[in-house]
Amino acid sequence: MTGRARVFGNDINTDYIITSRRKRESLDPAVLRVYLFEEIDPRFAATMEAGDVIVAGKNFGCGSAMEVAVTAVLGAGIRAVVARSFSRTYYRNAVNNGLLPVECDTGGISEGDMLAIGEGEVRNETTGVILPVAPLQEIMQQIVSAGGLVPYMKRHGDFRL
Repeated sequence: MTGRARVFGNDINTDYIITSRRKRESLDPAVLRVYLFEEIDPRFAATMEAGDVIVAGKNFGCGSAMEVAVTAVLGAGIRAVVARSFSRTYYRNAVNNGLLPVECDTGGISEGDMLAIGEGEVRNETTGVILPVAPLQEIMQQIVSAGGLVPYMKRHGDFRL
């Protein structure tokens, strides 16, 4: 998976990702995508391209446990978020909805860098730096690969460990 880095700082909470008032208007990912990060930069969503990679510091997705914060990201065509760390709830919501959460040191990634996410690493193709990533459990890899927990369950019927 490759994409352009879209960089944020630490403690990006779910209301920064998509403000909770938007979920009252719609839960359609195609609608929500236009409000992505509007609390930080109202023009941001218009600059997103499918395949971009969100990059953040520590504690990405903190705050409320609203699943719509993952839905909006997926609606924008983003398939991975790379962060130094995630809130546990956002991390599980990401996996359960097919969004790849990647934990690594993001300090050297700049806005616009081209990233290649591979098995066990994130390669910054702009700088040549290779960053080791925290491993994702096999069952979580399978869930993300299936497109989320519901498609996984439809395909397998149960969890095989």
